[in-house]
Amino acid sequence: MVMMERLFRLSAHGTSVRQECLAGLTSFMSMCYLIFVVPGMLADAGMPRESVVASTIWVTVLITLIMGLWARFPVGVAPGLGITAFFAYYVCGPAGYTWQTGLGAVFISGIVFLLLTVTRVRQMIIDAVPMDLKYAIVVGVGAFIAFIGMKNCGLVVADASTFVALGHLTEASPLLAVGGLFLIGALMARNVPGALLIGIVGITLAGVLSGVTRLPEGDLVSFAIPLPTETFGQMDIAGALHHGLFSIIFTLTMVDMFDNMGVLMGLARKAGFMREDGRIDNLDRALITDSIGTMTSAVLGATTATSYLECATGVAQGGRTGLTAVVIAGLFALTLFFAPLVAAVPSYATAPVLIIVGALMMQDVVHIRFRDFSVALPAFLTIILMPLTFNIATGFGFGFISFVALRLLCGRWREVSPVMYIVAVCFAANFILRSL
Repeated sequence: MVMMERLFRLSAHGTSVRQECLAGLTSFMSMCYLIFVVPGMLADAGMPRESVVASTIWVTVLITLIMGLWARFPVGVAPGLGITAFFAYYVCGPAGYTWQTGLGAVFISGIVFLLLTVTRVRQMIIDAVPMDLKYAIVVGVGAFIAFIGMKNCGLVVADASTFVALGHLTEASPLLAVGGLFLIGALMARNVPGALLIGIVGITLAGVLSGVTRLPEGDLVSFAIPLPTETFGQMDIAGALHHGLFSIIFTLTMVDMFDNMGVLMGLARKAGFMREDGRIDNLDRALITDSIGTMTSAVLGATTATSYLECATGVAQGGRTGLTAVVIAGLFALTLFFAPLVAAVPSYATAPVLIIVGALMMQDVVHIRFRDFSVALPAFLTIILMPLTFNIATGFGFGFISFVALRLLCGRWREVSPVMYIVAVCFAANFILRSL
């Protein structure tokens, strides 16, 4: 206990070992689905499934440990879903590149992340963002988290005429999710400790007892630790450079940089790491960790590593230090032995938690100066485009571009820092490249 206190300064952060473990378990249960989703997409790209399962878990364990022990953020890091989809269904699809060449591009983007971080360019970008946009980013991330939860449980579904519509509430998954939403909401309103975790376990058990979810069959424990033998070191850096994958590397760099910024800023705000001037303690270490994670991921045979939005559930549960991340890493390490058991937690059980966390993050909307329309429009575009485009970076981009454009058109160009001008131009170039 003394060592834990010395390493993570639990008392200074108003937390305890029990609270951090509970938060780590909550975050893990909210993001553990990635060990099934990410390998599935990578297998669609032609990569060997057994190896990508191993590489996904190992990347998550190793980089989340670094995030906890060195950066000391209560955040899990793993191959990102959006980046993996871009990799599997564009780079290795219509673009026509092999997965080895794609991994080479991922590795190069990791080097770019690291250079931008150690030169403090990433920190300069974050410091240049006005507080109103920072609050809008937090709110937008909350809306995005809630939308993910609604989508995962079938509360909202795709519609050919309206793009999105209300799901079939008489079906089991959305019905259980709505029931869990009210259960967790009531527990939180009554200040019951561990409300989010109780809700996840309770919904899962309800699904099992009602026959909606089946317990995994066969052995629940396997002592044969999987290794990424078929993907380790297979990245083709020379091929990525030879083919001139500038637009792909640029897209990987821009999307991951601002996805990470959005997630870390949103979670830092909820965890109390963001000061009144908008600065975030240990952010440089967290960004370096993400950079190292991306390069490590490419070496092991997975896609760009990024901080996970779902860790907002753990922060909401009280996670405040790196011990939360260490617990997340430890639980993911156990999935190497208990992968069938982890599969028993369905997405509809974690969906209500994501919706509630979105509601909690929405509280920061009151700090945005909506009376100033030159602030209101960029903030609105930042918030609304994150869930509507299913992409944090898109909301970032339109927020930056509109903020700079309105300042220019209103003759207030001196109020914009040079860094903001550069970032806005980069985002505009990225949107153009993606449209070609």
